[in-house]
Amino acid sequence: MEEEIEILLMTLEEDMGKSVSFLDKALLKLRAGRANPAMLEGVNIEYYGSVVKLSQVANISTPDARTIFVQPFEKQMIEEVEKAILNANIGLNPQNNGEIVILNIPPLTEERRKELVRLAKSEGEEAKVGVRAVRKSGMDEVKKMEKNGLSEDNCKTLEADIQKIVESFNETIENKVLQKETDIMKV
Repeated sequence: MEEEIEILLMTLEEDMGKSVSFLDKALLKLRAGRANPAMLEGVNIEYYGSVVKLSQVANISTPDARTIFVQPFEKQMIEEVEKAILNANIGLNPQNNGEIVILNIPPLTEERRKELVRLAKSEGEEAKVGVRAVRKSGMDEVKKMEKNGLSEDNCKTLEADIQKIVESFNETIENKVLQKETDIMKV
């Protein structure tokens, strides 16, 4: 029975960790006014008949806080890279100099910053919902264990342990959202 409890707790932590890593990816895509290669993560490009991620056909770098350079591995792909960035509708206008595509990141307006903060908080809430769903499945598992012979005291202890894990993950989520909010609001 002890082994089952340990496996349950490890599984719950792993599943809650997935919610946090999903949040990390979502927050990376929110533009905080600084250039970040992750901003182009959702950009796909047609490459010899198949659709691939932009990062598979080009080097993406940030020479400074306001610029992203996209250097295709093949020069003839420059126009395709520009089209892919425009079609991705991420609010950036690509320019090329014949060898690289240059993306200038405009400074954020106050209104846009507030909108991004709302989006960050929304992503945080979604992550918390994911954590709560994992908690519910864990609590259901505890009830099954109780029916299969786990004592009531052990059930209460296990439920308290699960709640501590949930609180820990919720605190992590809140800290990540707060950090992103601070990042976005910094001019």
